[in-house]
Amino acid sequence: MIALNKKQRGALAVDGLKKLYPQAKCSLEYTHPYELLIATRLSAQCTDARVNIVTKDLFAKYKTLESLANADVSDIENIIKSCGLFKTKAKDVVLMCRQLIENYDGALPDSIEELTSLSGIGRKTANLIMGDIFGKPAVVADTHCIRICNRIGLVATTDPKKVELELKKILDPLESNDFCHRLVLFGRDVCTARKAICENCVLEGCCKKIIKK
Repeated sequence: MIALNKKQRGALAVDGLKKLYPQAKCSLEYTHPYELLIATRLSAQCTDARVNIVTKDLFAKYKTLESLANADVSDIENIIKSCGLFKTKAKDVVLMCRQLIENYDGALPDSIEELTSLSGIGRKTANLIMGDIFGKPAVVADTHCIRICNRIGLVATTDPKKVELELKKILDPLESNDFCHRLVLFGRDVCTARKAICENCVLEGCCKKIIKK
């Protein structure tokens, strides 16, 4: 079997996942851009399904960015408690909303550097905003992305920033954001952390485990 370089592996993975998941989108539910920022912050060590339940109540009570910026942190804590790490997340939600109003006139900034200056926002969340809100090339290096990209030989590191930068060298910029969304779906449905369903896998042509069998 001819050895594949990383760009060839990446192209195979992009095509395979596109066939399996024609529609690629974030599973977090939101109406306004700032709501996606908040939802993504709440998703740390929590499932998107749980976040969607919590944010439904949160955004029903606090309907504007201004109302969240002026909210009592303890009330936010009570609403988001089931997401885990709720004390830190509640403080971040209120503070980031204040920062958006005070520093950016209530609009989300459109650069990684500015987004990561907001309270509680790291590169993963910043990249999600860059891709989903601004339509710019982005790589969201979440746990699914890191695990699967190591498995199929696109990267050889678990450091999120290094994974992000390596994938940016490999992937077509126009495909990168959708690819990451599809990796999340694939990581939940097929190639889970506990058990991978390798039979008839759409990534069998580039997966190191399958090829070695």
